Amino acid sequence: MIIKNAELETVCGVTSVLPKNELPEFAFSGKSNVGKSSLINALMIRKNLARTSGQPGKTQTINYYKVNNAFYFVDLPGYGYAKVSKEIKAKWGKMIEKYLKTSEVLKKVFLLVDIRHDPGENDITMFEWVKANGFEPVVIATKADKIGRNQIQRQVAAIRKGLKAEAEIKIIPFSAETKQGRDEIWALLEENLSS
Repeated sequence: MIIKNAELETVCGVTSVLPKNELPEFAFSGKSNVGKSSLINALMIRKNLARTSGQPGKTQTINYYKVNNAFYFVDLPGYGYAKVSKEIKAKWGKMIEKYLKTSEVLKKVFLLVDIRHDPGENDITMFEWVKANGFEPVVIATKADKIGRNQIQRQVAAIRKGLKAEAEIKIIPFSAETKQGRDEIWALLEENLSS
């Protein structure tokens, strides 16, 4: 897909009313610092559309990026490590839950996990929760450039086992550095846009 334009259109905090968009939405979820913003930038072929940070918990809002005036990428707040109070984490959880339950145009949920580690408790909970809400998550195994090529399939198998993901669940190794997996993700996005 050729990206003609992409912009951050809406930012929603914990007290915001979520927009009622009519265009299809694709949501990106994952632990703090797993690479959601880097993935969005890589898909857009932009360096700084989504703000990246070495500091976990940078995305504390739901960010809606309008792409080609045709659909939205929705960047959800990272869960897990962020140095915030339990109260704020609980609010983020409620905000993500509200989004997943109320969006009428959500097409696909991408769950990002770090390929170097087995899925954590939060990843497993999110995976099960997305499924419980009627979606078949696509798992993106980020930071694939950080391990040897010969380790990738072994780590993908470990992620599948850790999440107890059925065979039909897609797990795509991805690297923001080398762009490995980008074409496969775009193919999935385009397939969902045309269905």
